[in-house]
Amino acid sequence: MSYQNIIKEWEQIAEDFFKAREGVFEKVIDLTVERLKEGHKILVFGNGGSAAQAQHFAAELVNKFLKVRPPIRALSLTTDTSALTSIANDTSFDDIFSRQIEAFAEKGDVALGLSTSGNSPNVIKAMKVAREKGMATIALTGKEGGKLNSLVDHLLDVPSESTPRIQEIHILLLHLLAQKIEEGLE
Repeated sequence: MSYQNIIKEWEQIAEDFFKAREGVFEKVIDLTVERLKEGHKILVFGNGGSAAQAQHFAAELVNKFLKVRPPIRALSLTTDTSALTSIANDTSFDDIFSRQIEAFAEKGDVALGLSTSGNSPNVIKAMKVAREKGMATIALTGKEGGKLNSLVDHLLDVPSESTPRIQEIHILLLHLLAQKIEEGLE
């Protein structure tokens, strides 16, 4: 596939996403800004490329995205290698995010899970624990959301089955969310 065709495919997927999910995305923005204004935090997590995107998003909030401003309370659950490997080794890889949610989350916080398939066992378990703790739950997934579809308050499912296209739209959504959070907290 030529890069021109990839760009056309990407544009179509982005357009289709916003036709179908713009209202949900706006609700996610409003909810997240509201929770941050109330003093809550965002816990973000995912595997592989999604782990890198979770770290990227948290860094944009803690440091800055477009504006120099006070830090925003965001924590990527993908960065503490000692905790991740200890939990995976001693308990189960399925528990690497849920254990951290048990440790760090409070009622009212926001859980933001990334999974291109929507079926990552550790993201699913984390969302179940997040709900039990009274957190707002949001998932960024691929087409139809997989098992996460029925486990989160807000599903942002990219209408594609192509992992690279899904991840590309996820980073767009995370950048837009970071921008809107900065604007909403001014």
